Amino acid sequence: MSADRSPAPIREIVIVGGGTAGWMTAAAFARMLPVGHRVRLIESDQISTIGVGEATIPAIRAFNEMLRLDEDEFMRATQATFKLGIEFVNWRRDGESYIHGFGVIGRDQPLAKFYQYWLKLYQAGEAADLGAFSINTMAPLANKFMRPPADMPHSPLADIAYAFHFDAGLYARYLRKISEAGGVKRVEGRIIGTELREGDGFVAALRMENGERIEADLFIDCSGMAGLLIEQALHTGFEDWSHWLPADSAIALPCARAGALAPYTRSTAHLAGWQWRIPLQHRTGNGHVFSSQFTGADAARETLLANLDGVALGEARLLRFATGKRNKAWNKNVVAIGLSSGFMEPLESTSIHMVQSAITRLIQCFPDRSFCQAEIDMFNAQSDEEYERIRDFLIMHYKVNEREGMPFWDYCRHMPVPDSVAQRIDLYRSRGRIFRKGDELFADASWLQIMHGQGLRAHGYHPLVDQRSNGDIKAFLNSVRGTIAACVEAMPDHAEYVANTCAAPQA
Repeated sequence: MSADRSPAPIREIVIVGGGTAGWMTAAAFARMLPVGHRVRLIESDQISTIGVGEATIPAIRAFNEMLRLDEDEFMRATQATFKLGIEFVNWRRDGESYIHGFGVIGRDQPLAKFYQYWLKLYQAGEAADLGAFSINTMAPLANKFMRPPADMPHSPLADIAYAFHFDAGLYARYLRKISEAGGVKRVEGRIIGTELREGDGFVAALRMENGERIEADLFIDCSGMAGLLIEQALHTGFEDWSHWLPADSAIALPCARAGALAPYTRSTAHLAGWQWRIPLQHRTGNGHVFSSQFTGADAARETLLANLDGVALGEARLLRFATGKRNKAWNKNVVAIGLSSGFMEPLESTSIHMVQSAITRLIQCFPDRSFCQAEIDMFNAQSDEEYERIRDFLIMHYKVNEREGMPFWDYCRHMPVPDSVAQRIDLYRSRGRIFRKGDELFADASWLQIMHGQGLRAHGYHPLVDQRSNGDIKAFLNSVRGTIAACVEAMPDHAEYVANTCAAPQA
């Protein structure tokens, strides 16, 4: 009988960097990997994390469920609130706003999607605006929230799709406890060097400031934009997309809570960028994303300070970044997760999701010590596809605007865009066609809300819609709109719901 020659399994895993990406990875490994893997996470108290990714999209709930977190406990620990979508203020032009709500719009029909019926009447001037047909758009406007009830499957209440606003630092701290309880060992210290293996260039070991040498089979680079392993050690390269997404800086500053506890993120367009507002239980997160080509940091800081809802807490922080991605998220025995793999500005709250999806892909393609190149190539191809589709979605926000006479916005409106974006614009303009590629992140309803909200207009609609009379369609739309309005009226206030289910202890 021949000896078993199967490749040796991975035993030693080192995660470089803590923060949200590092501790999400550690917690997932602690929960998902079988016994026999030793996981260590190296971080230094001397190195701060960016920590501005406080808004999420609904997919985060699947990650929390995978970790078997109690949702109310998680929300109390992270000062979290609920999120139904994002309000875009002044993005099309000053004085106008719309909400990109999660979830569905209306009720799709056997012959065509709901929005095609809406398009026909809207183009005839006989339908309300798009937001009236989604509970995830109407509830935020009334500051209402509830979790979808399990016993009302045919009600719009069952369509409520939600995510969270939370303190990213507290989330990392919460996940650290889970990780360490699951066997992950935290190593405090600074990495001062990397040793590469002769012959294949794989990372062999890390050299620590205290003289320690740390070896591993698999290294996860969660070192942020520095890309300590993926770039500084392996020189993987970076694909820069700043010509399409020219914002390259941000000023971040929390402030005291003021006003109603809104169940949505707010994004407000300014002269050379935009401002985020993220309501938490204990404070409000704020930041101004801007392009240094069109305004300076001092002017951006003044704009942010002039538009805070409450008293500023602490000092404003200036962050610099380049939008784009590594040429490979997985190179040799190093996998980059989080900002080390690339950066997409927080316009649609995708940063934490991209950490989550990278972790999921890695677990699906988890290697042995042979590091099969076909698996690595598949991981990288899926990562590239995800980055490119999210990139296109963000570009659409900037490309389709009517903020004329402002150099930054004029540049965005006239800039050449990837063919994939131009094709989406042309398809929608024709008959309101929206085609997604594969299992890309953003659904038809998301593309529709952004394109319509930004002022892009379809010149027609799906011809199958004409099988129903205008009167029949109008009655159908009015029924959907009325039912949604009644459901929103019956929903509890968001602040009251948080207070009754998951309020954090008072400091």
